[in-house]
Amino acid sequence: MPKKPASPAKETKSAARPVVKPFRFGFLVHDVSRMRRTLFDDVMRSRGVTRSQWSVLATLSRVGADGMMQVDISRHMDVGKVTIGGLIDRLEAAGYVERRLDAEDRRARRVFITDQGYEVIAEMQKAGSKLNKSILAGVSPEHQRITEETLAQVKANIRDMLQSD
Repeated sequence: MPKKPASPAKETKSAARPVVKPFRFGFLVHDVSRMRRTLFDDVMRSRGVTRSQWSVLATLSRVGADGMMQVDISRHMDVGKVTIGGLIDRLEAAGYVERRLDAEDRRARRVFITDQGYEVIAEMQKAGSKLNKSILAGVSPEHQRITEETLAQVKANIRDMLQSD
């Protein structure tokens, strides 16, 4: 007995399935970020710093010239207070930060980067620059600038959307 041809209904069903559109912005941003983090983690590991610890140091270097309260670091990084406390404990044990009494509220302590911490920051910035240079090989300075501006605008848009909820 000859085989029956496939029914047209089955063919139509499979043809109607959604296909991922060619513009894969979210996938690309995610993949690039994940892959860069992997490379940067390797660089940091050789210096004995985790990505989370690096984030605390970077936050303090950008915003905390006069030191920062632990709760402010927590808010700025959008990380829990207990988590930040553990990160600061480890950074302090390594000699990269220190807690000092607050000049205005002697019950409170502010977190400051030590000289050794600034040395690690300088090393990490050099390593990050070298890594970025390799990652961006073949991308013109103009395209780098446009990409950075575009991502900054996308970030601002997302932040606005999250805050409006």
